[in-house]
Amino acid sequence: MPSQEPLLLRHHRPFIAFWLARIFTASGFQMLTVAIGWNLYQLTGNVLDLGLVGLVEFAPRVLFMLHTGHVADRYDRRRVAAICQSIQALIALSLAIGSATDHVTREMIFILAFVLGAARSFEMPTTQALLPSIVPSALFPRAVAAAQSAQQSATIVAPALGGLLYAFGSVWVYGPTVILYLIACSLMLNLPARQTPLNKGKATLDSLLAGIRFIRSRPDILGAISLDLFAVLLGGATALLPVFAKDILLTGPWGLGLLRSAPAVGALMMSLWLARFAVDRNVGRVMFTAVGIFGVATIAFGLSTSFWFSLAVLVILGAADMISMVIRASFVQLETPDEMRGRVSAVNGLFIGASNQLGEFESGLTAHWFGTVPAVVMGGIGTLVVTGVWIKLFPSLASRDRMHVPKEEVKA
Repeated sequence: MPSQEPLLLRHHRPFIAFWLARIFTASGFQMLTVAIGWNLYQLTGNVLDLGLVGLVEFAPRVLFMLHTGHVADRYDRRRVAAICQSIQALIALSLAIGSATDHVTREMIFILAFVLGAARSFEMPTTQALLPSIVPSALFPRAVAAAQSAQQSATIVAPALGGLLYAFGSVWVYGPTVILYLIACSLMLNLPARQTPLNKGKATLDSLLAGIRFIRSRPDILGAISLDLFAVLLGGATALLPVFAKDILLTGPWGLGLLRSAPAVGALMMSLWLARFAVDRNVGRVMFTAVGIFGVATIAFGLSTSFWFSLAVLVILGAADMISMVIRASFVQLETPDEMRGRVSAVNGLFIGASNQLGEFESGLTAHWFGTVPAVVMGGIGTLVVTGVWIKLFPSLASRDRMHVPKEEVKA
């Protein structure tokens, strides 16, 4: 029977539609991000503006965190996701028209970047909460891994495609991006309707904070989400890759491109493996082991002076990160009631975003204080320390055997 489950997933039409929508919307975002960055830098020539764009895109996730989850739980998730994708299509269309008429300005890009961040802040928890209602719970871990393979594929291919198209002009990137988002929107609207009754309650402060209270009441969920926050916060070295490429590994822009794509390659390969061979038992031990490998790989990368060894280590780092991500995402969604999934996903999304954004800031700050290599090595050591501390703080998570324990078994 286990050997037939992946076939069931591949022949599950709603999931295939969801997977394709994920491919198109992720590719659209990656291409849009590349084009916005190049366009802005051409306009201003200011490196600080590139950092400010990322901050502007992240701000809505904090501002609307409590509301995004409530919207995902109260309204039809298919329509919410489709509206968000339509807004992103309109952003790309606005930039395409502005580029064609030579009316794109710095202020216009910042405003549209904020709207883009707002649309994605509502789309992320909605699509995360939507997936469990599309596939049976037995196939959910494989579905998460397969969905992540779509994300990683887009991360590898779409930026390169966007850069290639930009050589012909920015409108050649923005135009196809509009089409990608519209296709994703159409696929979302054709997914099956939600079976669980919608939450008709008003958006009170109590209901908005319900997701945070729920996470605090579930030690395993709190432990998994916070483990990812601190592990990535300390162990992330992405922001320092240009320094390693130029000054330590003595390579050029092509080498930097390979270094940036290496974690995504490892993550993609691991996601394809997990889509075929899901982690069914000892999930807590496997997750903590994966985070430990992530820390060790970070240390190895920091100490490496060989380009090819660094590349291999980053592939391993990406694969380890994918294992912990799939396990965490799977059991958090399975352990959360459907009527709460949007709000819980919103809090989880904020943690993920904070770990990535603050992790880049932490890496830059420690590199400024202690040097590039010591900063990365200390970050990897910090990840290992956090892993050990979390095993002590959340013993039930460390000893967790399965993704989801049915209620009847808990009662027994």
